[in-house]
Amino acid sequence: MATLASRKVTVLTIDGGGIRGLIPGTILTFLEKKLQELDGPNARLADYFDYIAGTSTGGLITAMLAAPNKDKRPLFTAEGINKFYLENGPKIFPQRPDFANTLLELKGPKYDGEFLHSKIQGLLGATRVNETLTNVVIPAFDVKNLQPTIFSTFDYFTRTCTGAGSDPASEERAPLGRLHLPTYLPAHFFQTKDDAGNTRDFNLIDGGVAANNPTMVTINQITRKMIVDKQEIFPGGPTDYDKFLVISIGTGSGKGAATYTAKDAAGWGILSWLHTKEGYTPIVDMFSYSSAALVDYNVSILFQALRSEKNYLRIQDDSLKGTEATVDVATEENMKKLIEIGERMLATTVSRVDMETGKPVAVPEEGTNAEALTRFAKMLSDERKARTSSSSPEAIKPAGSAL
Repeated sequence: MATLASRKVTVLTIDGGGIRGLIPGTILTFLEKKLQELDGPNARLADYFDYIAGTSTGGLITAMLAAPNKDKRPLFTAEGINKFYLENGPKIFPQRPDFANTLLELKGPKYDGEFLHSKIQGLLGATRVNETLTNVVIPAFDVKNLQPTIFSTFDYFTRTCTGAGSDPASEERAPLGRLHLPTYLPAHFFQTKDDAGNTRDFNLIDGGVAANNPTMVTINQITRKMIVDKQEIFPGGPTDYDKFLVISIGTGSGKGAATYTAKDAAGWGILSWLHTKEGYTPIVDMFSYSSAALVDYNVSILFQALRSEKNYLRIQDDSLKGTEATVDVATEENMKKLIEIGERMLATTVSRVDMETGKPVAVPEEGTNAEALTRFAKMLSDERKARTSSSSPEAIKPAGSAL
C-alpha cells in the first residue's frame, strides 16, 4: 500500500503556438496510447495528471483534455486533438494572399477570432474551471494592468471559498476562446462580479507574451497551494522536486534556424518588427521563443541542481523553418508537415539544458523521447494504481473538490 510520502505530483504542460498545436497533439496521442496499453482503452490523460496547463493553443488543448462530457469523462481523447485542428484550423486561420494579410495587419488583427470563439462555446457550454476533471492552469496577460493573469483551479477555489475578490472563472471560456497573440487575433474584455456585487475588469491577450511555456507558472501554483494550505505533502517540503513528475511539450520553434540577424534588425522600423518579407512576425517570435526557452532553462537547472533531472522531460524542436515556424499557416500541406514534426520529435534523442551554455544537449543514455514517454507512462500508471489502492488521502485532490 502506498504511503503519503511516496506520492508524486504529476504535471503536464503545453506551450502556445497556434496551428502548431498539431505537434503536441501528435506527442500526446502517443503518450495516451501507451497508458491505454497499460490500463485499458478507457485510459485518458486527465486520469493521470494532477495538473494540466497550457498557454494559447496549449490552453485549448488543456480544455479538450480536462473538460468533462455528459458522462463526466474527458471531452476529447488525445487522438481527437489533431482531428480538431485538421478540421477547424483552416477556418480559424483562413488563408489569404500575403498582400491581403499585410493590409489587414496594418489596420487591425489578422483574424477576427469569431469562428474559434463560437466553436469553443459549442464545445464547452457552461463548463467552469472548478468542473474540470483535473486541476488546470492557463496563463493570460492583462494589457491594462500590464501583468500576467493566471486562470487556475486553485484560484477558483481560493476566491469562491474565501470570498476574496471576484472570480475570474465566472467567464469560464475567456482563457480559451478569446485570448490570442497580438496582431493575429483580437484582445478580449470581460467583467466579473462576486457575491458582494464587486466587479473586476479583465483586458486580456494571449499569455504567450509572458509565459508561452507555462511549466514554471504551474510549479509555482502548486507550491503556492502547498503553502496556503499548510500542506506537508513532501518530506523535504515544497522544494522536494523528486516528488514531481513533469512532462513539458513544446510546439516547435524556428529559433535554431537563425532567421534574424543584427544586421537585418538594425534597419527595421515598426512595420518590419511586425512583419518581414518572409511572413514572420519578429516581435511575437522573440517574445514567445525567449519566454519558453527561459522557462525550460530555469526548470531544467532546478531539477538538475536537486538531482531530480529524470523527473522532468521537455520535448521541443527549435529547428523549424519557413511555414513550419509560423502560427497560422493552416494549409493541408503545412498541417501534415507539423504532424510529421511531432513524429520526428518522438524519435529524437532526449535532450537536457546544459547549465553552462543554456542550450539543449542530447542525452543518449536516456534513449528517444518516445522511450522516455513510455517510461513516464509506466510511472504514471503505477502512481495511479497506488492511489487507487491506498486508503490514505491523495497528495493532490481532484479538480472537482475544494483545494
